Amino acid sequence: MTISEQQLNKAKNSAGFIAALDQSGGSTPKALGLYGVPESSYSGEEEMYATVHAMRTRIMTNPQFTCNKILGAILFENTMDRTVEDLPTAQYLWEQKQILPFLKIDKGLADEQGGVQIMKPMPELNTLLEKANQNGIFGTKMRSVIKLATEAGIEAVVDQQFEIGKQVCAYGLVPIIEPEIDINSAEKEQSEYLLRDQLIKHLDSLSADQKVMLKLTLPENSNFYKDCISHSNVVRVVALSGGYSRQLANQKLSENNGMIASFSRALTEGLSVSQTESEFTTQLGNTIDEIVSASDT
Repeated sequence: MTISEQQLNKAKNSAGFIAALDQSGGSTPKALGLYGVPESSYSGEEEMYATVHAMRTRIMTNPQFTCNKILGAILFENTMDRTVEDLPTAQYLWEQKQILPFLKIDKGLADEQGGVQIMKPMPELNTLLEKANQNGIFGTKMRSVIKLATEAGIEAVVDQQFEIGKQVCAYGLVPIIEPEIDINSAEKEQSEYLLRDQLIKHLDSLSADQKVMLKLTLPENSNFYKDCISHSNVVRVVALSGGYSRQLANQKLSENNGMIASFSRALTEGLSVSQTESEFTTQLGNTIDEIVSASDT
């Protein structure tokens, strides 16, 4: 499936936020633990992935998970490979819910060097992007981490992000470029200035048909990324919760006009495997409404 004007217009202009349902191997046990499923209750990787898919399916099929509140959902490859209500997951999201499917494509982080963690090599990326197209994926997501305000380190992060972003664009997909700044960094604000300069430089170098999204840590200063939001090559700027509580993440997000949420842990906070469907729906609905409200500024 190729991206339609309808999908691109939705990504750029629709209300709501992006649900990040893309915890992969390393972060899945923690996500399940917060959901009330201890590691002792499943055995081996396959059972773990089946268990977390059941959690994600419960979220995606819930009546509160609707296209007027949820703009898109980011999937882990293992989730894309599975089905929801007998349809491939990405197909279910778009055809049944009109929610844009995104795919996490990075293979994790390299060891810290120069105050940053770039992404590990992705030798199978072309194959994965072909598979994404076959599955009706709209866009991709890849994450790096910035811990210190080192100019060379931040430049390396953004160089790599945009190099791979252009590769994604060549497949007709919209990349979400995610150079996360660690919220606990003592140099967070200085890092934001260096990052913004690098982002604008790279955005200015894109051709008119290379459209990207940015996923950024909520900044110390309100509306700090407004020049990125208004850039002609940027489809949308979304915010990661980065370890902030949902309440604090929503508060910070509401202070940044034009920025919408792409929350993971903050979205599932308060959900539990032991909740009845009614309890689960109420909790998920309240959470989604709070995040939508914070995104609608």
